[in-house]
Amino acid sequence: MSVRVLVLRAAGANCDLEAVRAWELVGARADRWHIARLLERPATLDDYQVLTIPGGFTYGDDIAAGKILANQLRHHLGDVLRRFVDRGKLVLGICNGFQVLAKCGLLDAETAEPSVTVTFNDSARFEDRWVHLQVETDHCAFLHAPARLYAPVAHAEGKVVTRDAAALAELKAKGRIALRYVDANGKPGPYPINPNGSEDHIAGLTDETGRVLGLMPHPERHIHLTNHPLWTRLPRDRQPDGLRLFQHAIDYLQ
Repeated sequence: MSVRVLVLRAAGANCDLEAVRAWELVGARADRWHIARLLERPATLDDYQVLTIPGGFTYGDDIAAGKILANQLRHHLGDVLRRFVDRGKLVLGICNGFQVLAKCGLLDAETAEPSVTVTFNDSARFEDRWVHLQVETDHCAFLHAPARLYAPVAHAEGKVVTRDAAALAELKAKGRIALRYVDANGKPGPYPINPNGSEDHIAGLTDETGRVLGLMPHPERHIHLTNHPLWTRLPRDRQPDGLRLFQHAIDYLQ
């Protein structure tokens, strides 16, 4: 039986079709639902094994990036989403979806308030470039360490900031830093290696279960050989880096 994935969209989401295609390429059955439909029928989430919150600019990123959708999830679906994860199911938030996960608290199951947020890039401009990513955890369903990925970023608010030094130390101690920005040799560095100024070069975080992943880069934009900017120089049988993330999740669930 195919893994069923719910791709959640709202006004301003613009990467939902790409997310659906990525899941379909690894054999999943993916459905697109507007948030209003899920709010009306929250129990339907039980029919799925993965929830994906794609990129875009939900609700125009008014107030802050992802904040309005985060509030909808936190105040109307918080218990439903917790049960979803507790049952061994997966949640993936990409770009705007990561901003949503950070602000709705789903990445912080053990705390009353989120320990991280995502804010404006240090460059004070929209960053659209390809970046190298180092997998930093060995207990996330979407990732296998050690590994390095290559994917594009496209955001104006991608800087990961922790509440305080203690919160950052806890992320490190619990292996919750899933991905870091690095150079082609796997070394962290300043802009543009770290495109937004994220603390400790954080590009993605997982929760304590390893079943929730949020990341700023777009793996769904590197799911075909020709997506790579230098694809003509690569072996034709090379699996696209972004597709590996989706395949790992399928392998985990099966």
